[in-house]
Amino acid sequence: MPPTNQQSSPKPASNLDLFPIPQSFLLQIGTASILLLLITGKTTVRALEAVGEASEELFRGDRLPNLDFPDEPEINQDEKIYTK
Repeated sequence: MPPTNQQSSPKPASNLDLFPIPQSFLLQIGTASILLLLITGKTTVRALEAVGEASEELFRGDRLPNLDFPDEPEINQDEKIYTK
């Protein structure tokens, strides 16, 4: 019969401490990077909206040059009906 009073062996040192950096420092770095990402995203959206509005202004009708079209000779209404 095995003895009931067994001594447990000492626990081996766990290798879970892969990062000697404190958790609070990692949390600060993660928070700062997320905030920077959000700010950059908002700035990018605003810049793209400004570029879009500027391109709309570029192609507005009042800024385009006036084109000279030749005048059509006036035709009687009766002649238009028969020529179609």
